[in-house]
Amino acid sequence: MLVCSTLPTEYWSYSDSLTVLTTSNFYSNLWRDCVSDDTGVSDCKDYPSMLALPAYLHACRALAICAVITGFFGGVLTLIGMKCTKIGGSEIVNARVTFAGGITYLVSGFCGMITYSWWANRIITEFVDPNFVSQKYELGAALFVGWGGSILLIAGGTVLTTFAGKEGLPSSSSDRPRRPISFATARTRRTYVLPTSSSRVTLVPPLFYEGRKSRATRATTKTGRTFSGDRFV
Repeated sequence: MLVCSTLPTEYWSYSDSLTVLTTSNFYSNLWRDCVSDDTGVSDCKDYPSMLALPAYLHACRALAICAVITGFFGGVLTLIGMKCTKIGGSEIVNARVTFAGGITYLVSGFCGMITYSWWANRIITEFVDPNFVSQKYELGAALFVGWGGSILLIAGGTVLTTFAGKEGLPSSSSDRPRRPISFATARTRRTYVLPTSSSRVTLVPPLFYEGRKSRATRATTKTGRTFSGDRFV
């Protein structure tokens, strides 16, 4: 709400011009220039040409609009991901939706912070430049309101991503899914479940095969067998 309130506000930058009879106040924002005097007469004029504007003004406009849009979607995701809503399903799904909302809040806060800081840097650079002969402006009230809103967005996004990330995202290898590995033998079939990791698993060939007996079994059969004379012949 604080970031949105700065877009229609004219006091992004202002300047006072004292003449003999009246005092004129000049102020401007992303969209127009305005002037007022002590008699109560004020007049605002939109920028005449969009293509003739400087590049920093186009960038500030785009960043400010992105901050508003991403902040809106961040609020929607945060409301959906609340535990009391039960819209997303399980608590893990809600935590992940809340984590996405926190990331969106961070993007909105950084877009707003870049916008207001860039505008303020432009004003300060022109004000302290002795070679700048045009009208010099000072920082307006809208910049301070925007900085406050951006700080709140970044702080809220950090809190949401920290706590929702711990709950909704796996933090250790024990939470990883396990895949079954089967070792088949002639008499039995055993299934071992190993964790899915980057470590190599060496499969040892089975000791028994179908249609083949072990050496111990063959030795026992050979020693226990008796031969008669007729069978020997």
